[in-house]
Amino acid sequence: MTQLLPEADRKTLLPPLAETGWAAVPGRDAIRKIWKFRSFSEAWGFMSRAALVAEKLNHHPEWSNVYNVVDVTLTTHDCQGLSRLDLDLAKAMDRFAPGAEIQRDHGEPVSCLCEIHARKA
Repeated sequence: MTQLLPEADRKTLLPPLAETGWAAVPGRDAIRKIWKFRSFSEAWGFMSRAALVAEKLNHHPEWSNVYNVVDVTLTTHDCQGLSRLDLDLAKAMDRFAPGAEIQRDHGEPVSCLCEIHARKA
């Protein structure tokens, strides 16, 4: 069974992820990040690359995609909290999306490009 991330590792390994936009999920031992890509194709490409890594790790994200937005939550269900697998997958995902916009305020509504275009019409 996968082990929870030890407190010492949390203190050293989570702050660098926070700098890239990963944030704690209130009420859960999980981290979340929201990417906004320039197009649906870029978002889908990111998800495809992330899915290949997730499959290799045998660790899969909770995620949703609406047009150009990908919203990801990572936690390890085996141990009911954060594990090293979550950090490894988070770092891989960050490598796949260096140019994407990051929505750092998770309390704000997430608007995809199709909603923005519809409001302008």
